[in-house]
Parts: sequence; C-alpha cells; structure tokens
Amino acid sequence: MFDIGFWEIVVISVLGLLVLGPERLPVAIRTVSTWVKTIKSAANSVKDELSHELKIQEMHDNLKKAEQLGMNNISPELQDSIDSLRDAAASVTRPYADVNTPTSTSKSAVEDTPEKVEQAIEQDKK
Repeated sequence: MFDIGFWEIVVISVLGLLVLGPERLPVAIRTVSTWVKTIKSAANSVKDELSHELKIQEMHDNLKKAEQLGMNNISPELQDSIDSLRDAAASVTRPYADVNTPTSTSKSAVEDTPEKVEQAIEQDKK
C-alpha cells in the first residue's frame, strides 16, 4: 500500500513511543489499524458494487444490441448475455410462479419465463 521501508517504520515507532508513551501506543496502533480496516472494507464494497453495476449495464447493452439485430444471427457472447438474463428472470419469477400457477398447467414456470421476458421487453419498447 505505502512504500515504507524498514527504517521508516523504526523511526515512526520510536517517535510514537516517545510522543505517546508505552501506555497509549498500543491503543493508538489498534485505533489506526481499525480505521485502515474500515477504509479498506468500504473501498472494497464500493469496488464490488461498481463492478456489479458495470456487469449489469453490459448485459443490458448486449440485450439492446440483440434486439436491434432482431434476435437472429447474434454473436455467441450476446447469446450468453441473453441466456444469463433469462436465467436471472427465471430465478426471480420462479417463487411467484409456483404460488400463482395451478398445478395442472401444460407448461412449467421455467419454460414460460423466456416468453414473459420477451413480452416485458416488448412492453418496455412501447
């Protein structure tokens, strides 16, 4: 993280010992380490959230490209994005579909989900 060598750490330790004393130095070290851990965890959280949002944005862009191509002759990576979006939609709607659909339907909720996703896409276009 910081480019601090051994001798710099020794000088800082000696100065801290002289300024704070042997009783308050361990408390100060614990406090600083807690702050560093908190800052690192916040930075990692923000980084993870941004990467997740970028992935979602990329999937939406790929879906828009696929819609523009008419869902025909699309590249494999666009097809993978569409499939992952369909799987995500299926996993979200599956608990609700199990409760709302009668048990004697001809299609399962998973088979019906891609059609629901395409209908939702068409409604969003309008």
